[in-house]
Amino acid sequence: MPLENIVAFVTASFLIALSPGPGTAMVLRQSVHGRRAALATVFGMEVGVACWAVAAALGLSVLLTASEIAYHALRIGGAVFLVYLGIKALISKSLPGEAPPPSRAFRSGLVVNLANPKLGVFAISFLPQFVPAGEAGQGVLLFLAAFWVVIDTVWYLVIVTVLHTIRGWLGRPRVRTALEKLSGGVLLALGVRLVLDPR
Repeated sequence: MPLENIVAFVTASFLIALSPGPGTAMVLRQSVHGRRAALATVFGMEVGVACWAVAAALGLSVLLTASEIAYHALRIGGAVFLVYLGIKALISKSLPGEAPPPSRAFRSGLVVNLANPKLGVFAISFLPQFVPAGEAGQGVLLFLAAFWVVIDTVWYLVIVTVLHTIRGWLGRPRVRTALEKLSGGVLLALGVRLVLDPR
């Protein structure tokens, strides 16, 4: 694979990771509960990204775009989950010592990305652009899929590390409550947007 393709792919993947979305809101929300919860959320999210990336590399996620029913069912399911998480954060009255178990944080991160059909459609359109003409597509796509997951993971780990350095400030009751409400509002808005945006 030519070096210029790799450089272009890394740059594009990093810029995609930088764009805020449900993942960023989830990590921000879980960081209020501590580093373990935030890390568990990140790993859950990246398992979801890996599933979509590998599905795209193997050509499986094409089935999603071919079936309107499957796409919209997954879209509505994902939207409902985001709205649920948003409302839960907005009405949350968690105590300073309270933190969700890592398993629950992991599941939340996993479901947020698995239930996002746009991630699958994006993977289908994104990864093949970097496969050089004349090369065996599937092997290169699997390599790019793994690379995409690594880049995305590194970015979220940077976010978790930065948030961990200001954990004392994040732990203040007012700040903690404000972040819960902010992340809840973002998740709710993203869920509503997913419902209103049919494609």
